[in-house]
Amino acid sequence: MSEKSMISSKLLFYTITVSTLLFIVSSLFFLQRNDSSFTSSLVRKLILPSTDIKNEQTDAKPVSCGVLKVFMYDLPSEFHFGLLNWHKKGSETWPSVKNVSTVPSYPGGLNRQHSVEYWLTLDLLASETNEVKRPCSTMRVKSATEADIVFVPFFSSLSYNRKSKLSGNETTSVDRLLQERLLEFLKSRDEWKRFGGKDHLIVAHHPNSLLYARNSLGSAMFVLSDFGRYPSSIANLEKDVIAPYVHVVKTVSNNESAPFEKRPVLAYFQGAIYRKDGGTIRQELYNLLKDEKDVHFAFGTVRGNGTKQTGKGMASSKFCLNIAGDTPSSNRLFDSIVSHCVPVIISDQIELPFEDTLDYSGFSVFVHSSEAVKKGFLVNLLRGVTEDQWRKKWERLKEVVRCFEYRFPSQPGDSVDMIWSAVSHKLASLQFDVHRKNRYRRSEGFERSLST
Repeated sequence: MSEKSMISSKLLFYTITVSTLLFIVSSLFFLQRNDSSFTSSLVRKLILPSTDIKNEQTDAKPVSCGVLKVFMYDLPSEFHFGLLNWHKKGSETWPSVKNVSTVPSYPGGLNRQHSVEYWLTLDLLASETNEVKRPCSTMRVKSATEADIVFVPFFSSLSYNRKSKLSGNETTSVDRLLQERLLEFLKSRDEWKRFGGKDHLIVAHHPNSLLYARNSLGSAMFVLSDFGRYPSSIANLEKDVIAPYVHVVKTVSNNESAPFEKRPVLAYFQGAIYRKDGGTIRQELYNLLKDEKDVHFAFGTVRGNGTKQTGKGMASSKFCLNIAGDTPSSNRLFDSIVSHCVPVIISDQIELPFEDTLDYSGFSVFVHSSEAVKKGFLVNLLRGVTEDQWRKKWERLKEVVRCFEYRFPSQPGDSVDMIWSAVSHKLASLQFDVHRKNRYRRSEGFERSLST
């Protein structure tokens, strides 16, 4: 190659390199100047190298914040913290969250597994004070017109668990009365009328929560545990968010997580065996597996020491069976994740939280129901998993556990943060739909101004 050609090649190389660097720098500058839009966060993901969840668990901090703006109604306390026996003082609507120790606590046991709205509400309240350190991905705003989403702070799961049964001379449950009042309130609001409720976010994580009002509120974005008891016209994956259950067993720390050789149980299941609807598969699997010496398949409840025993059993097992019951999902999946017990998911209709971000096949095993009930299929499949294959899933489990932890204050990458991120993702299609429907509305307004 001639000297002249070499000089030309070097010049071209330097020109391309400098141009690329200038593009990256200018893009980052633009993102920092326009940080509140979802478009900027999308472009940032395209420009900046991605990091996996393991890296996020360290002290990595975002360069800047892509803020989701949330307007939250100031509903009377009987819709939210009043259900936790919190009593307001004077004109206050919300409890103070500046001191974590004084925040109203949520009841334990199985009530806790559906407490999603509680954690989201606390996070929004915390966004109004600098005294609580939390992710800067979401903030409460005072006007619906500047908000990306409108949050309805009704503790619907707690209302169902505590107020759905008739008491004394009642002819209508308190839970139903609250739903009727909520429905009347929302339908009268300009915020709802603006887009027919499509920009509203309502949490109904318990499968039976919001039972009377859900059909009238189906235009809103729901946060659910699954779609098992909803018609697709009311709840679907296109508009709604699936959130994890709050686990009830204790999280196993990475340092205490037993490796392959110290988990003597091949597969673990403890819970209700005789179920209706799609849950009949539990009984079939029980009959197939009950005599396998390295399989624990037994009845169990959370009463007494049940939760502690379940946590201990999962933590000493290689695989945990997550089988469809009355609904496609249960908190058993999330108990197994925090126990670092590789989930075996046998539920054909299940929808999983954050699946647009997480690849569950990296830390779970999926088995079709029709295959699982074949004699010998499941145990042979699990026994055929090598120690190296299992260890890879186990290591990945330890990385993703944080995504299934609800905390206050919330932390980057935890369940609260991930739910807000999932809501942000859904907003893109919502905004597209709203803008399309506004085409002629805006044009008609322009025509009217011309005719006057």
